[in-house]
Amino acid sequence: MSRRDRPVGSITRGTTNPNRLRRCDRWLAGPQAWRLRSSATPPVVVDLGYGASPVTAVELHDRLSRVRPDVRVVGVEIDPVRVDAALPLARENLAFRIGGFEVPLDGGERATVVRAFNVLRQYPEDEVAGAWARVQDRLTDDGLLVDGTCDELGRRAAWVAVDRSGPLTLTLSWRLAGLGRPSDVAERLPKSLIHRNVPGERVHAYLGDLDRAWERQAPASSFGARQRFVATAEEVARRWPVVDGPARWRLGELTVRWDAVAPAPA
Repeated sequence: MSRRDRPVGSITRGTTNPNRLRRCDRWLAGPQAWRLRSSATPPVVVDLGYGASPVTAVELHDRLSRVRPDVRVVGVEIDPVRVDAALPLARENLAFRIGGFEVPLDGGERATVVRAFNVLRQYPEDEVAGAWARVQDRLTDDGLLVDGTCDELGRRAAWVAVDRSGPLTLTLSWRLAGLGRPSDVAERLPKSLIHRNVPGERVHAYLGDLDRAWERQAPASSFGARQRFVATAEEVARRWPVVDGPARWRLGELTVRWDAVAPAPA
């Protein structure tokens, strides 16, 4: 294999668990489902860097096929051993192949969605923009890159939605039962933001405002954590450009425009 043909990227730890990415999958099958439904041809969805087990790619296909039965999911991994282990699980509209951020698809196809979870977190921050650019070039006109991070059980997650024009939104998602404070998700921020959770940065201000609103809405907890979170989101949405509403908030999910939380200019 020539240097030009080698996959772009590095082998990561590959830790994964069943249902770990269910929060992102639910979002793709919900407010982002229009991207799949509007495709004139069977949409291609890539699970980039699925890890030591292909379970997340299998789950992704199962969940998205309920939205678009002919969706094709391709699990892409840079480690050939992981690809070989996944091949027995391949089936109609679910395939696995070696690759990286170049997103190798047959015949120059482009992806409607590329989900890259817990991948860029293991890279230096200054490599994020280049990785995004490579994937953006492999998207359809309405395509989306989802660059995210979550904990080992998928109870806390955060992801940036990036289309061909650039980053659009930041979504935070929590398991509300037992939530101490919203900023507990900070350790799961994507690589583009995790080092920016410091005073003077927008994402730090956002998380701080979420915590203060959560504290103020403590009386609502008598009706349950869900009602408390909805009240918190309603308050924060009056000050921040939140782009979703109560239907998503009740799931423990909150999405804000990227420009509100993006790293401050150098």
